[in-house]
Amino acid sequence: MKKLLLAAVLASACSPAAFAAGEAKNVIFFLGDGMGPTTVTAARIYKYKEEGELHMEKLDGKTRTARVKTYSNDAQTTDSAPSMAAYMTGVKMNNEVLSMSADTKAIRPNGKDSACPATGNGTAVDTILELAKAKGKSVGAVTTTTVTHATPAATYAHICHRDAENTIAAQAAVGGVGYNTKLGDGLDVLLGGGRTYFLPTTGTGAAKGSRTDGRDLTAEMQAKGYAYASTGTALAAIDGKTTTKLLGLFNPSHMEYELDRVKKNIDEPSLAAMTLKAIDVLGQNSSGFFLMVEGGRIDHALHGTNAKRVMDDAIAFDDAIKAALDEMKKRDPDLKNTLIVITADHDHTMTFNGYGKRGSNVLGTVKNYKDGKEMVDADGKNYTTLVFGNGPNRPAVRSNLVEGNADKTQALHDDYQQETAVKLSSETHGGGDVMLFATGAGAASKTFKGTIDNTKVFSLITTAFGF
Repeated sequence: MKKLLLAAVLASACSPAAFAAGEAKNVIFFLGDGMGPTTVTAARIYKYKEEGELHMEKLDGKTRTARVKTYSNDAQTTDSAPSMAAYMTGVKMNNEVLSMSADTKAIRPNGKDSACPATGNGTAVDTILELAKAKGKSVGAVTTTTVTHATPAATYAHICHRDAENTIAAQAAVGGVGYNTKLGDGLDVLLGGGRTYFLPTTGTGAAKGSRTDGRDLTAEMQAKGYAYASTGTALAAIDGKTTTKLLGLFNPSHMEYELDRVKKNIDEPSLAAMTLKAIDVLGQNSSGFFLMVEGGRIDHALHGTNAKRVMDDAIAFDDAIKAALDEMKKRDPDLKNTLIVITADHDHTMTFNGYGKRGSNVLGTVKNYKDGKEMVDADGKNYTTLVFGNGPNRPAVRSNLVEGNADKTQALHDDYQQETAVKLSSETHGGGDVMLFATGAGAASKTFKGTIDNTKVFSLITTAFGF
């Protein structure tokens, strides 16, 4: 009898409910868009050399890790919409569908306006953000893409096609036509690009957008009490510790790549700056908060087979993780009430190539580990460490590469596009598993390990929250 009782106690201790119910007051969910394992490895070497560690890998020394399966309801290789929505809702859905039931079919929009029927094509499914809002928590989404792009939109919007960004924006505008009423009094923080989807086509100059309904959603949201920023300077001037509603739209489209933002001194905030401002605003709520932070342009650089911008955006994402971790430890020592989860929505076709010598530039050509000489292909031509399975840069005849930066044909130039095996206009996602790192309240559970489905992450987070 004693043995049976002990077995029951041990089984209970290993269940999510035993460790996590109501444990996490705050959850920060970091999503590196397209950040597959090769991107993580390459970014580590790029910034910290082979023996180093990214912040996401070491966190506070108590990291739990897992592999995540990312397939969608109808595809082996997912796009960002159903994969992020699986994290946010626990439901598998079809490619291009955002936070809807599995029977929802993707219907392309009219321009950027939804063509989804009012009924008969699936139903909305609750997101973690909506569940958190219903529990009295503050909620926010931060991204370097448009705030209406697939990843951020999956947190607060429900629609049959991710490209209907005008309609998605309306779901965030408190009290207006098309508003998602499950958001209650609204998102507390929304920061990123995509100003064009909040402004009317009838506007002029910087006020001209893509909305066909004539609405200026930035004005509508300011009328509902939102502080608004359109530049990094303006965001820095906002006191996050007294502001309770914050909207920031820093580019008509996606925000700049980190490499360009820094080199060209563009007045946009870094992902770390946006993350810290969001924490200031959301952290005022004694009931806690849920914050989603996306490094979204990692994915875009991968689609362009431009590994240098991939690396800089991946490091900026990692720096935002470090900034958030340090800030939350000031507020919540030992992260007793805060869960931090870091993952990706899908992989890409970038791969780590050859038998390169340790210490080589990961963006450069492969040097033989034995003698440091250039490694060559069957035709005697050298090649880069990072290559892609498909994409736009497949020369008809390969030539020797120069490890320099004089122009975009040279491997270390900012605009160099790595070579690809299959020629396509844009590189595709990959179907491989992605990595997950977790720390803080609830992360000690043995359920944050092994190979898990992306829908399982939803239940782990909601259980940690006590929902």
